[in-house]
Amino acid sequence: MPLLSIVIPAYNEDKMVVKAAEVLTQLMEKEKIEAELIFINDGSKDQTWMEIERASKLFSNVKGLSFSRNFGKEAAILAGLEHAKGDCCVVIDCDLQHPPETIIQMYSLWQDGYELIEGVKASRGSEGKLHGFFSKSFYRLINRATGFDMSKSSDFKLLDRKVIDAYLRLPERKLFFRALSYWLGFKSIEVEYEVQDRLAGETKWSFSSLVKYALNNITSFSTAPMQIVTFVGFVFFLFAIVLGIQSMINYFSGQSLAGFTTVILLQLGIGSLIMMSLGIMGYYISKIYEEVKRRPRYIVSVSTENERK
Repeated sequence: MPLLSIVIPAYNEDKMVVKAAEVLTQLMEKEKIEAELIFINDGSKDQTWMEIERASKLFSNVKGLSFSRNFGKEAAILAGLEHAKGDCCVVIDCDLQHPPETIIQMYSLWQDGYELIEGVKASRGSEGKLHGFFSKSFYRLINRATGFDMSKSSDFKLLDRKVIDAYLRLPERKLFFRALSYWLGFKSIEVEYEVQDRLAGETKWSFSSLVKYALNNITSFSTAPMQIVTFVGFVFFLFAIVLGIQSMINYFSGQSLAGFTTVILLQLGIGSLIMMSLGIMGYYISKIYEEVKRRPRYIVSVSTENERK
């Protein structure tokens, strides 16, 4: 029987770990699907790792990895995929806002021959207006940069073993899972799901962490910000030509140009553009610096398998 691996990143989710393990285990047993559950403790500050250890004792199919510190969700997903032994693998959030029942539909489609089953949001749930605005702006930029419609995408998806192996062969340090899964190709299909309410705990995504997440992923997957700077520079160049022609006409017609305010505004505008351009280029250079150092993407400090040994 094929083995299904379920990767579950967890950051400060001590109230949900055992519940998630129970719900997923019972669902897999009901559907007679052989599955392993891999929880990744991403440097949590609460009792998440203790709860993962407890879940591994309650359920024999539960495994756990604990990072030495917080490396981020992308690193947690990568660690789960690297330690997954299944013929296919599902990535799901520990808070169960991704409905576990959808995994059965994904698994059935995988058995039909699909290699990548994308979970797409039918709606964005009880998301705030400000969060929704920034999410749409982020995905609009990503969509234009990649040519993929990712406006409803999430990390909730099932990957065949060949897709997992292809993903793990990618050499870059900074990975963007939900975009790179599109980029890899393979035979894919989409499955819609409704975002569920949390059963316990609160979201760990603050506004600042979401902004940081968006910047990291945009710059790691796309050069769109640098292209925007080029476009704005071209607009300023056209404006300079128009202003130059106007100045020449006024000069030859004998009309003086009272331009002190214009000069100051131009200096401020161009100076701001230059500083922004340098900041964006500096950000990309820092990304190159991080890549060439080749530091490990994550460090596992302890695992339930080591403790069992």
